[in-house]
Amino acid sequence: MRRPAESYLPLQCRLVGRQLRCPKGSGWVGSVLGTLVVVGRKSQQGGGIPPTFSGAHGDGCSNPDPAQGLPTSGVDFKMKTIEVDGIKVRIQIWDTAGQERYQTITKQYYRRAQGIFLVYDISSERSYQHIMKWVSDVDEYAPEGVQKILIGNKADEEQKRQVGREQGQQLAKEYGMDFYETSACTNLNIKESFTRLTELVLQAHRKELEGLRVRASNELALAELEEEEGKPEGPANSSKTCWC
Repeated sequence: MRRPAESYLPLQCRLVGRQLRCPKGSGWVGSVLGTLVVVGRKSQQGGGIPPTFSGAHGDGCSNPDPAQGLPTSGVDFKMKTIEVDGIKVRIQIWDTAGQERYQTITKQYYRRAQGIFLVYDISSERSYQHIMKWVSDVDEYAPEGVQKILIGNKADEEQKRQVGREQGQQLAKEYGMDFYETSACTNLNIKESFTRLTELVLQAHRKELEGLRVRASNELALAELEEEEGKPEGPANSSKTCWC
């Protein structure tokens, strides 16, 4: 069963200028905080978070940094700050291994996800077919309204391609997702896809903030009305009644 939508923002948060102001300890102070999860079946080479985006060292696939491998927990964690429309967005990136033995761990990260990349390898028809399973997991475990983007990775390996670009576009259309073909080796569309998913998450936050503003305004107006109706008659009215 799909999990009900959860509020991304504490009720005490307020948008001041272009920054979100929230209570200490909320994790939202000074900027919008987003959690992006990367899922899918990926090879070790060129499959994880690109070094140039995550801030790690290495030069893509020609001389990969061994430290880029996923840890024994099956999940790699990075932090990145992106500016979208003048608003700084701090994003947590959880890159899962896409391996069967890590699926229980992966499902735990769905619950906090605000944006999810569903990744397949363009040189693997099997990984493409497996996207339907990942979508099913997202529908079951992620919050309602989570933002999603479909990624066809390893676009630099054109000679090994088994999944056409049109197939990726069609699948993304069926699921109502944006679509990018990327390469962690050449950094093709890496920044663009992360920025786009961050934009979608931020748009969701803006809608929620506006909803909070409207709700707060309505509650204030109702409270003022109840206070006005509860006031006793003033001295002027009492005096007028006596003279009658």
